[in-house]
Amino acid sequence: MGAAAADLEARQLRILARIADLELAAQQRRLGALSISGPSDGSADADAGATEARLSAILESRGVRDFAFRRVPADYYDRPLEERRGLLRADSIAQLCKSIVMVNTQAAADVVDCSNPKNSKYYVVVVQYMARLNAESIKNFLYELNEKQIPKKRFNMRLAPEEESHKLTGFVHNAVTCIGMETNIPVIIDEAITKLDVDFFWLGGGEVDLKLGMRTSQFLKAFSPFVVKCS
Repeated sequence: MGAAAADLEARQLRILARIADLELAAQQRRLGALSISGPSDGSADADAGATEARLSAILESRGVRDFAFRRVPADYYDRPLEERRGLLRADSIAQLCKSIVMVNTQAAADVVDCSNPKNSKYYVVVVQYMARLNAESIKNFLYELNEKQIPKKRFNMRLAPEEESHKLTGFVHNAVTCIGMETNIPVIIDEAITKLDVDFFWLGGGEVDLKLGMRTSQFLKAFSPFVVKCS
């Protein structure tokens, strides 16, 4: 019985080691997409390389080590989520997220910028593509964050106009990311993203055809976003 038990334990350990190797290989394949474009004669390629380099430098300076960039086809947003998942080599469509600039249309007259994270004119909300954003949840969160000292009617979060979003972030539509924005806008991340089985999520990478993925736990530690159940 002792020998049989020992043999079974040894086989179990080999299986566990194999699973660990497979998980590591999968993660390395995902992170293998990380690349900083080298010098190029094309101005578009040079700009793209500059975007990756700039965002990479920001992430590394904040202590984010596990991140990756991927180029996607021009018709990326015309494709279903499952195809997008495949292009990014993500584990599930739940990891596909977007950064949305929202404006408080009912903020007091003296609230005109993002200098007060608790009562900002604008917020960037990171939410899954598969989820439906609940603006009322954000309103309630901000009301509680301000210890109910600001009337709830003063919070009315709506999608910021595209031109306004571009001016604030420096990124065009479908390229917006909460990393390296022109304005230091407070960031809210949907709680659901932080509870995914895989500690990794994808979002815009500063160019329409460039996507950025990173380890969720490192992002939370580096940027300290507000975690809100908003979907």
